[in-house]
Amino acid sequence: MQNGGSRSSGGALFRLEKILTFRFPFSIFHFPLIMWYWVKILSLSLAGAIGLWLLYELATFPSISSLKTENPTTTSMIEYRLSQERANGEELRKFMIWVPIEQISPHLQRAVLAGEDNRFFEHHGFDWEAIQNAWDEARKEGEREAREECEADAKTKQEKKDCAPSEDDWIPPMPKFGRGASTITQQLAKNLYLSEDRNFVRKGREAVYTYFLERDLSKKRILELYLNVIEWGDGVYGAEAAARRYFNKSASSLTREEAAFLGAMIPSPLNVFNPVKNRKRVVRRQRVLLRYMNGIQLKY
Repeated sequence: MQNGGSRSSGGALFRLEKILTFRFPFSIFHFPLIMWYWVKILSLSLAGAIGLWLLYELATFPSISSLKTENPTTTSMIEYRLSQERANGEELRKFMIWVPIEQISPHLQRAVLAGEDNRFFEHHGFDWEAIQNAWDEARKEGEREAREECEADAKTKQEKKDCAPSEDDWIPPMPKFGRGASTITQQLAKNLYLSEDRNFVRKGREAVYTYFLERDLSKKRILELYLNVIEWGDGVYGAEAAARRYFNKSASSLTREEAAFLGAMIPSPLNVFNPVKNRKRVVRRQRVLLRYMNGIQLKY
């Protein structure tokens, strides 16, 4: 009787499994197999998507080595500004005159390096330490100057004024106008090839382009490209166009003061350091650059 009972129980369980399998094809008995199936499908899909993305990146990768001899006539930044003007129905503005680095004043080269990347000749595209300490000191000096001017103005007018540092009368903290720790090579990569979007994919591309710019081009060529394509105002691109627009002279003839003035504009030439909107800020940053640019050596 016991053996019969065991056979009966085993048979009942077998019949129950068959019934459940028939009525519920994806029952708990198949759950591990189903999970493994979908893991494989998702893994293959992910691998395929990554493969397609890599193929796209390779197909659209810019010919950086061609920049050894070719001078770009436009950049991603310039095209973005032009597209904005088209969308707004405005007149297209693009004032850009290419000149070799020998025709750009050494004063301007030093001013730009002092303000944007004073370790340009030491790093390989990425300055991990950046130059924040020097700029913290410079900002404090500027704040002191602003406070002294404010106190002198208050004394002249015989009125009380709050002379504490303010964004209205001094340079805002560096990250607010996007300079951060970007080197000249990183800025060049962004200007030449990248959109204005801010995401991890863009940062990854920036890092890759920066690496290849440093690998394929000399420091002198990178600086020459940078000085000829960066934005220097509304529709103004490059050192020669900037020198003519603001000082009515060629870039080769710029004085120390004029070079420092142009160098002071670079972080935000349309807004924060626009000499029409905020000349006082530009002049104060110019003074900072004049202090530091003499210590910059052109080692190319």
